[in-house]
Amino acid sequence: MGTTNSATSTTAPKLTLARSGQNLVLKIQGDWNVRDTRHGEIDALFSQLDREGPAEALQVDMSNVGSWDTSLLIVVARAEEWCTKHDVKFLHKSLPASVESLIAISEEVPERKTGRKTKKASSILTLLGSIAIAGYEGLGAALEFTGDTVLSFGRILRGKAAFDWRVFWLTMQECSAQALPIVGMISFLTGLIFAFVGAIQLRQFGAGIYVANLVAVAMTREMGAIMTGIIMAGRTGAAFAAQIGSMKVSEEIDALRTLAISPMDFLVSPRLLALFLMMPLLVLYSDLVGILGGALVALVFLGISWTQYWNQTVGSMGLVDITTGLVKSAIFGVIVAMAGCERGMKSGNNAAAVGNAATSAVVLGITWIVASDAIIDVIQEVLNL
Repeated sequence: MGTTNSATSTTAPKLTLARSGQNLVLKIQGDWNVRDTRHGEIDALFSQLDREGPAEALQVDMSNVGSWDTSLLIVVARAEEWCTKHDVKFLHKSLPASVESLIAISEEVPERKTGRKTKKASSILTLLGSIAIAGYEGLGAALEFTGDTVLSFGRILRGKAAFDWRVFWLTMQECSAQALPIVGMISFLTGLIFAFVGAIQLRQFGAGIYVANLVAVAMTREMGAIMTGIIMAGRTGAAFAAQIGSMKVSEEIDALRTLAISPMDFLVSPRLLALFLMMPLLVLYSDLVGILGGALVALVFLGISWTQYWNQTVGSMGLVDITTGLVKSAIFGVIVAMAGCERGMKSGNNAAAVGNAATSAVVLGITWIVASDAIIDVIQEVLNL
């Protein structure tokens, strides 16, 4: 790429710096090409700029430039970066139209558009304040979304909602049969690990048979629901956020509102209801597979027969243990669905925002699963359940 200025120009590229009142003037002269560019002189010029006193603006004089290529653009871009770093105004109007348009194109990159390079360090108080404000706003948004969801189910019960049954059945399929392999593998390994940990300690007292009690109670009350919830947060919650976020980018959600169709009724409620119904079934499957994983350790490493293990397992579990896990799983299903849908609805209007929404949905879902599990356990302890 190259161009020629109509004015007379020298052959060798040359840079000079002058002061005009409160402004600095950078004069660029000669023919500029990559082969003849003297980088040492360019570095020396910017060192001179650093030594100059305060200035309000930097003007670039290119009236005596001849032919040029990208080497000239590099100098202009460096000058603009210097102005940004030192809070000096860069006079774009002094540049030729061709140079200014190319500089504008070079600035259309994420780092420059988002201002990442110009972000200044903040104090610890500012950081803590920002975190507190973000948490407050996030809590408000979550409560508002929860209220919209409740109103949506109210409309569904009254038969006044545009409920998408296709999304409901498709989500049920994705959260049931298609989720069984990953849930089964993780649950089996979880039961295996619990049995190994218990076996190491209980064998010292000749109480290896109680590995069955440990695995059964741990899987039915806690680990079956928690592990399934975490799996579904990473698998289904992220998918919900990505699907709804992509629809927002393509303006499909705006189209639904234009047609007087509530996105909550059409997109959110079917997914939430499907995951709410499927999570308890997945957790029952997870409990069974986890108990089988513990049985493998008991049979192979502890010499316990299958009949002994099964009798001990059945005797250690109660209806309260199983019910606790199922109730937790239903709550976790609601949490995963709401986290994924809420992040998708709040997503930005570009591809990067969709990815961020999916990541945020996973983190938010797992965090609330662990927190709600702790809250439920405390309530159970208080009520002596």
